[in-house]
Amino acid sequence: MSTSYKDLHVWQLSMDYVMEIYRLTRDFPEYEKYGLGSQLQRSAVSIPSNIAEGSGRQHRKEFIQFLHLARGSLLESLTQLAIANRLGYINDSCLESIEAVGTKINMMINKLISSLKKPGL
Repeated sequence: MSTSYKDLHVWQLSMDYVMEIYRLTRDFPEYEKYGLGSQLQRSAVSIPSNIAEGSGRQHRKEFIQFLHLARGSLLESLTQLAIANRLGYINDSCLESIEAVGTKINMMINKLISSLKKPGL
């Protein structure tokens, strides 16, 4: 791929998403910092990490595979955020705000997958 992964808007937004997750989990109860908080951080970090790793692969098909992994990690993190909300660690407004970013990332990943699947690229 001729463009650096750092130039991909989906990677940039995913990095912002990770920063927000880390900010949110700082306020989790102490007993959750190594439980749900840590798991949420790992799933969020996996999103831009998989985008970057996939972009460095030799074949388009491999990049698509890593984008699918990134999307899976995104959905995992959104589920964990919903759990955090149900447990009272984040409020409804915060959940809605970060879910909106997650929805945007999901759409961007889907569009990138679709564009990579087009013949002739």
